[in-house]
Amino acid sequence: MAFTGKVWRYGNNIDTDVIIPARYLNVFKPSDLAAHCMEDIDESFAANVKEGDIIVGGSNFGCGSSREHAPIAIKASGVAVVVASSFARIFYRNGINVGLPLLEIGDEVEKIKAGDELKIDPEKGTIDNLTTGDHFQAHPLPAFVQEIANAGGLVNYIKNKSV
Repeated sequence: MAFTGKVWRYGNNIDTDVIIPARYLNVFKPSDLAAHCMEDIDESFAANVKEGDIIVGGSNFGCGSSREHAPIAIKASGVAVVVASSFARIFYRNGINVGLPLLEIGDEVEKIKAGDELKIDPEKGTIDNLTTGDHFQAHPLPAFVQEIANAGGLVNYIKNKSV
C-alpha cells in the first residue's frame, strides 16, 4: 500500500525522550500519547500533523531508551511511515512490533526537506518526492514485516495467525 503525505523533517539522533517525553510514560492510551508526540522538539507537530503525513529523520532515529511508547505515539498521531538515514535498532524493532513502517535510505535523506510531499510504497521501498521530482530506493519491507504492519502490529498479526 502506497502512502502520500507531507514531510515533518527532523535531524540526527532524535531520541525517544524527544519523541514522547518521559513525563507522559504513565499514559497508555495511544491517542493520549499522540497528543504529546514530538512536543519537546516541535510544539506544532501534535496539533498540525495529518493522517498519512510522513516523518523524515537523519541518522540514529529513535535512539535512547527502549520505550515502546515512542513508535506508538508516532503511529497514533497519524504518521503513515518514518523514513530516516538509519534507525536505532530497538526503535526499529518496536516500530515493527506496533505496525509502524520504517524505511532507511542512508545519506539520500538529506535531499528531503520539511513540507515536501512524498509518495512512498513500503512494499517496493520506493520513495518519490512529488515536490522535487527526486526518486529514492530504500530496502523494501520484507513480506512478513509488511504483513505485521498491515495487521496493525505484532499482537494482531499473531492473533490473526492463530485463528
